[in-house]
Amino acid sequence: MTAPQPPYDPAKGQPASPQQYPSQPDFGAQPQYGAPQQPYGPPAQPPYGAPQQPYGAPVAPSDARTWAMLAHLGGIVLGFIAPLIVWVMYKDRDEFVRRHAVHALNFHILLTISLLVSSVLIIVLIGLLLFPVVWIAGIVFSILAGIAANKGQEYKYPINLSLVK
Repeated sequence: MTAPQPPYDPAKGQPASPQQYPSQPDFGAQPQYGAPQQPYGPPAQPPYGAPQQPYGAPVAPSDARTWAMLAHLGGIVLGFIAPLIVWVMYKDRDEFVRRHAVHALNFHILLTISLLVSSVLIIVLIGLLLFPVVWIAGIVFSILAGIAANKGQEYKYPINLSLVK
């Protein structure tokens, strides 16, 4: 029986020396104290649907303008629910969004009360005139406020109560 031959290196015409081969890791050895550890598996990722920003992270100025605009314009479709949602989500994160959401929330609460009163007054026939005027004024003022918020400007509704601060 012959001893195993070392691998042949054709470039040099001689057997390859052991230094030419990459060292194999010793899987059974203990890591040295203080040596950096390599994590096992792929890098950790947040679970599906988890927010990418931590709660309370600052809002980008373009996002702040968008959310402030949605607080005003969402009230046209959802009433006071849309500004309420925006206010709850962003009241501690961005002052600009908070101010606009509070103004929109107060206005849409007042608008809801006005529409309810004018619908009751339909019995006396004055509500037939009052209801469309209140409804159209609510849409116009909400659009004006949404445009101002999208430009980054402040807007105060001409008629507003200060229910939420």
